Order: sequence, then structure tokens, then C-alpha cells
Amino acid sequence: MDNSYPLVADNLRRVQDRIAAAAVRAGRAADAVTLVAVSKTHPVEAVLAAMAAGQQHFGENRVQEAQTKFPDLRAAHPDMRLHIIGGLQTNKARDAVRVGDVIETLDRARLADAIADAITREGRTPQLLIQVNIGDEPQKSGISRADTDGFVADCRARFGTALAGLMCIPPADEDPAPHFAWLADRAARHGLPIVSMGMSGDYEIAVAQGATHVRVGSAIFGARG
Repeated sequence: MDNSYPLVADNLRRVQDRIAAAAVRAGRAADAVTLVAVSKTHPVEAVLAAMAAGQQHFGENRVQEAQTKFPDLRAAHPDMRLHIIGGLQTNKARDAVRVGDVIETLDRARLADAIADAITREGRTPQLLIQVNIGDEPQKSGISRADTDGFVADCRARFGTALAGLMCIPPADEDPAPHFAWLADRAARHGLPIVSMGMSGDYEIAVAQGATHVRVGSAIFGARG
């Protein structure tokens, strides 16, 4: 393990234990939830420390940063999975399709067009999650609640089973539980298997409400690099 990040393994174990306990309390299997370790702004050495501790799923906000960190890591660790979890510009769609295994921030028709074109050009199809602006906040990305059903139908017709789930970030000043419950219910209605919700401050609540994936950064890697 890389000695420059000696706490990563302990932090990972602590978060994993809390996820498992939250799942059991909710009547779910202890291994029902996938932890996505958010490595944005942290160097390759931090990712290597997490990999040495058994972590396989990682999240990056910026495609450019992912491109500098993960291609070489993927060659050495073929089981790893990279999630693109930040807002995605249409002109970065091809890069995201090229480097990402999961794109969690599909949120508008123009981006769907760009991703579809990139899939054709790259011959590679990542899993796709629709980001819902769960609190209908004007400053946040995501499809509105009201437009979610129609957008899911459109994307399913276009992408088929590559459309795998929904993602959200709830309002910071509200109880996240009702928002998480809404997202899990909406995913279930559409038969989408992945519900990505919950971060360092609220992932146990998200697990209780049905998250299949939680995105945790600072609780694993510490403050941003």
C-alpha cells in the first residue's frame, strides 16, 4: 500500500462497515450497496492505496482529471470501474464514453445526443444514469422531477439496457430522506436497477431509503487534495 495515504484502508473499512450496518438495519443484505470512492482532486497514489485495500469503484467529477489518472490504472487493474459523477459538457461526451464505465450525469436531450454519437464513434457503451434535480434547485444540474418519466422513456428507447438507473444530490438544507425515497421509488417504477444517492454526510440515510450505490469521498480520502 502507498505509505503516503496510510489512513485510506482504515477509512474504507469504517465506511464499508457503516454501509453494511445501515443496510442490515433496513432489512437489506449487508452487501446490497456498492461503495463508489470519490477520488476527485486526489492523486493516483490515493487511488492506489484504496485499490490495495480492495476498492474497485471510483468516482471522478472532471473528465480531464479522470483521463490523467485512470487509463494506466485500468491496464494494471482490469476489474476497476470508473464512474463519471460531475456535470458533463456535450463536447466532453466522447472523452467520458472513452474513459468511463458509468456516466451518472445524463440530464438533458443534447447530452443524450452527444453520448449516443460518442458510443457509435468509440464502439464502447458505458452504463448510463439519469441525474434528477431532486429538489428542483435552479443552481443544480439534473432533469426536473416533472420531466423525469418522459426523459427516462426517451433514453430507454435510445439506449436500451445501457440506461441503468437514476442519480441525485438532495438539497443541502433539507432532510434528504424524502428525496431519496422519491428517487428509489421512481427507479423501481421504471425497472431501473441502480439508485445512486448518498455522499459522505448522508450515505447511511440513503442506504435506508434504498440506495444501491453511494458516493463517498472525504470520509475515505480526507479533505480534497
